[in-house]
Amino acid sequence: MQAFWIQHQLGICGFLLVLVIIALSNLRTLKRLGRAQAPARWPRVSILLPARNEELNIVEAVECLAGQDYQDFELVVLDDCSEDRTPEILNELSGKFDRLRVVHGRPLPDGWLGKLWACDQLSRTATGELLLFTDADTRHSPEALRQAVAQLEQDRLDLLTAIPLEQTEGWAEKLVVPVMARAIMAFLPLGLAYRWNRPAFTAANGQFMLFRRTSYDAIGGHQAVRDNIVDDLGLVRLIAKQGMRWRLFDAMDLVRCRMYRSTAEVFDGFSKNLFGTFEYRLLPFLFVWTWLGVVTLEPQVVLGLGALGSVTSTFSLFSAGAGSALGLMLWGISDLRFRFSWWVPLLYPVSMLLCVVIAFRSVFLTASRRTTWKGRNAVIRRVRLW
Repeated sequence: MQAFWIQHQLGICGFLLVLVIIALSNLRTLKRLGRAQAPARWPRVSILLPARNEELNIVEAVECLAGQDYQDFELVVLDDCSEDRTPEILNELSGKFDRLRVVHGRPLPDGWLGKLWACDQLSRTATGELLLFTDADTRHSPEALRQAVAQLEQDRLDLLTAIPLEQTEGWAEKLVVPVMARAIMAFLPLGLAYRWNRPAFTAANGQFMLFRRTSYDAIGGHQAVRDNIVDDLGLVRLIAKQGMRWRLFDAMDLVRCRMYRSTAEVFDGFSKNLFGTFEYRLLPFLFVWTWLGVVTLEPQVVLGLGALGSVTSTFSLFSAGAGSALGLMLWGISDLRFRFSWWVPLLYPVSMLLCVVIAFRSVFLTASRRTTWKGRNAVIRRVRLW
């Protein structure tokens, strides 16, 4: 039993050390958007924005996007059967911006998730050689589109996706939202992912996805992922499967986003998506999140018991201290790189505990078919054991 306990503690420290190494390598590999040279030709771009019940966001979102300093683009906004003032606001804005075109969405057909159906309709009405899909809660600086197109052309990419500056205000936002950046920094060695180009080693952010139209059509567009709640991952995996080029960039200087505005939205939003990142495979999902909970919390528990005198083994206390230090280093690298509050890494055990709770909540809501978003069912696929 003692040998098993020693191996277990060494396993935790070894696992965290590997993640720290991956995170350090990604500091160099994840490039900032905005350093590419201007291309010889600027292709026409369609900025595509789905909007459902976005009366609080839509004005500022449209103003930012319509104000891009790009030469040749259109802004197409689809009102996705909104139940608030979004349609009226869009009608008012359409008379203010020449580049804005408003489309009224059709009813949601069977077998489709709402946002994906909206994006599919947007793509079919777009006239651009490039398609930029973004969200109503994002805010773009005037040069964002120009810099993204220049980078896509310079690197000859089929898909450019980017991480914006994630703005957080409430406690739940500050503690939970960083999990997305942490997952990319710690678990996906980008240098290897770019060279290997396998679907399982990909990452994308639906808040900013710039496609070549020909590449988007070649993978089947949003119709190919019409029942996938994490459509951004689904699309980039199809890009990789076809051997096409994709890259993830840091766009924090150019794009910002506040995903959620309350504790309830944080819990509901992540509960909607987390299980879907594993394609609703129950056993792998439970194993990963249980292990992450153990890796995060066990060193803290051991140190706490040591302070109370219940654990006296020098090796156990040293291993727990090393595990805690590696955990702090790991999440500190990610959180500070993505400009979250300086104190957030100090509370990483609390943050990860909340994420574990949300992960298990995601399984429960999905299995009971109770996952909804903006008044619609947010899950179509069913749970699989493996």
